[in-house]
Amino acid sequence: MKKWLACLMILSGLCFAGRTDAATMKIVALVNGEIISSEDIQNRVNAFLLTTQIPYNEQTKGMIAQRVLNLAIDEKIKLQEAAKNGIEISQEELNDQWRTFEKNRKIPMGQLKKILKEAGVSEKTFAEQMKADLAWVRVVRKKSYAEGTLTQKEIEQALEEARKDLTTPKFMVSEIYIKKSNARNLNDLVSNLRSDPRFELYAMQFSESASAANGGNLGWVNAGKLPSALETALKRMKPGDVSEPIQVGDGFYVLKLQRTFDPAKDKPEIPDEKAISLFLENQKMETLSKKLMQDLRQRAVIEIRG
Repeated sequence: MKKWLACLMILSGLCFAGRTDAATMKIVALVNGEIISSEDIQNRVNAFLLTTQIPYNEQTKGMIAQRVLNLAIDEKIKLQEAAKNGIEISQEELNDQWRTFEKNRKIPMGQLKKILKEAGVSEKTFAEQMKADLAWVRVVRKKSYAEGTLTQKEIEQALEEARKDLTTPKFMVSEIYIKKSNARNLNDLVSNLRSDPRFELYAMQFSESASAANGGNLGWVNAGKLPSALETALKRMKPGDVSEPIQVGDGFYVLKLQRTFDPAKDKPEIPDEKAISLFLENQKMETLSKKLMQDLRQRAVIEIRG
């Protein structure tokens, strides 16, 4: 509890100040005709800072503002798609999710509402974010079931490929990818990453790569499979190091080397059938989720207002 209270004290000096009344509230964006207001964004910035505890300063505020707006847009799209599919989240389910959130973060039962109030986050906004996430999981599962389940042959083939792969040198690496057009604060981000060990958290919030959903984790990558500029950087790094920004094509990569594997001296970790099956199921869901969101965003009418 002390950790949360300390966070609230920091937030009081860093997050967007005060409340937004009806007279000053502005439309920030429209998503298929639905409004995202300045009050919505203020609440979400405060919620973002509270849940991630990423510092809000000159180095991060621009990226946080953009991230929060993108999340708000995605939230609208998720809820709209869920409604089209007849998916509804009950109040009982939201209550269960609320209690789970408290339990996972070791917040005394019933104290989350007080924490949100002190952090300047409306309960309605926080509940709406939970609702969107729950609804989206159901949307993706529904699409996944329609495509069929994994076969035993697919599992066995993946297991055999994994065993053969253990004869090749490889890197366990995480990435943050930022498009060149959005890389204004990239050096500042690297400075934060070198003082804050939570690379995966930053990757989830800021990376524009498909790996963001996994905290930027690429898992084991075989030597020779990455662009030469990235592999050259990795060969100079030690486990735990964070790279300088590396330009490849139209974007920049920041890498964190987790581990290396040399088949000549390291004992391989051979996955079992259960681990392979879980990996393939998660991979299928993640791929489907990303593709569906990309398609929905492309079809959506999104208007950003200054």
